[in-house]
Amino acid sequence: MLKDKLSKYDIILASKSPRRIQFLKDLDLNFKTISLDIDESYPEHLKSREITDYIAIKKSKSFNESLNKKTLLITSDTIVWHNNKAIGKPLDNNHAKQTLLELSGKYHEVITSVCIRTCSKNIVFNDITKVLFKELSISEVEYYVNNYNVLDKAGSYGIQDWIGYVAIKSIEGTYNNVMGLPTNLLYKELSNI
Repeated sequence: MLKDKLSKYDIILASKSPRRIQFLKDLDLNFKTISLDIDESYPEHLKSREITDYIAIKKSKSFNESLNKKTLLITSDTIVWHNNKAIGKPLDNNHAKQTLLELSGKYHEVITSVCIRTCSKNIVFNDITKVLFKELSISEVEYYVNNYNVLDKAGSYGIQDWIGYVAIKSIEGTYNNVMGLPTNLLYKELSNI
């Protein structure tokens, strides 16, 4: 359905995230992936969704030279927002442990922004999901960090991993957004192109 509507485009997902790649496959889209290696810094005055919007747009702008009339580019960025600060991917396992202990027993927000670009359109949207962790023990945090790949995940966790099964008490919003892509909103925006 959506695949037919977008058949005139060469869809590019600018992400190496296995979760985002799988989501686009599950939406039954034909696409190719390009890995990005850009500076994800942002101005200090930005807060919450302003940060992810800024970075998703920044990622898309790195493709200015290679966009043509047939290109449909999708970029995105995800952060965890907690205590009025952004938490991205951890620097190392110790940083991941500190982050998880900081989130323990509290609510945080997972924010994902998406930028869809063609030669004639630039669409940016975001989604926020509120997540509550139970109180985590140090042994639970160490087990998770030592047995799962946390270094490529905003907030040092994947909701689809072991920690999602045992530690998440509630979520308000969309599950897929916590995994890194608000697929319902992406589908809606792509349908309107």
